[in-house]
Amino acid sequence: MPNNQENTEVDYINKEGMTIRDRYLPIEGYIRAEYAEGTFAEFLRNQKLKPYGEKVLYFDGREKSSNGIYDSAFDVDIGNRDLHQCADAIMLLRAEYLYSQGQYDKISFNFVSGFKAEYKKWIDGYRIDVQGNDAEYYKAAEPSNSYEVFRKYMDMVFAYSGTLSLEKELKSVSVDNMNIGDVFIVGGNPGHAVIVVDMAVNSNGEKIFLLAQSYMPAQQTQLLINPMDEDISPWYSLKGKEKLITPQWTFELDTLKSWDERT
Repeated sequence: MPNNQENTEVDYINKEGMTIRDRYLPIEGYIRAEYAEGTFAEFLRNQKLKPYGEKVLYFDGREKSSNGIYDSAFDVDIGNRDLHQCADAIMLLRAEYLYSQGQYDKISFNFVSGFKAEYKKWIDGYRIDVQGNDAEYYKAAEPSNSYEVFRKYMDMVFAYSGTLSLEKELKSVSVDNMNIGDVFIVGGNPGHAVIVVDMAVNSNGEKIFLLAQSYMPAQQTQLLINPMDEDISPWYSLKGKEKLITPQWTFELDTLKSWDERT
């Protein structure tokens, strides 16, 4: 196994790769976990990345230093409002996947208040009026399912949902049963969340995985380095670990959660 950053980059970081799958090769002794085409796992590992070395941008156009935090920036448009933070980035990935599959009825997120924001209602022209902790639908537009309409729905979700609501929506899962798409999450103000975007296994069934996050203030999603094991970074391993230590947050291992349907 490589033991310095120079060899690491040569051996399993392909700087010319423009997706997670193409840029990050499994370390020696591991092969990528297999998932069927059309799954959330395949959608995540095929996420487009900015050219290697390009910086993550904040919503106001400023650059975020990569030093000690991330190895790559996702090629994602986050708009010019302070909305795309940690839970928002994860909800957008999930919603983008469902949108790409035509599973519009499954695009639904709860606000922190408990209100259920359903995209199928948004498609039908309903919008959401929020007054304090109360929210309700009202008819405001002609039916439409354009991508622009979808992103306006997601902006609404970003504004009124967060780690507190997403943590309650997801289901706890053991790290032994971790899958791509699972989320380490701590609800709070502030809380934090990171998502597993790729995984590889060895002949003993041991897993290594890649993590992505956004953060505060709103910024592009980023693929994290591993501060615990620099010799395999950005891959992570939990072998012998009592906690998951990421560059900007430390998670207990029992904070891993999954979506209702692992697809």
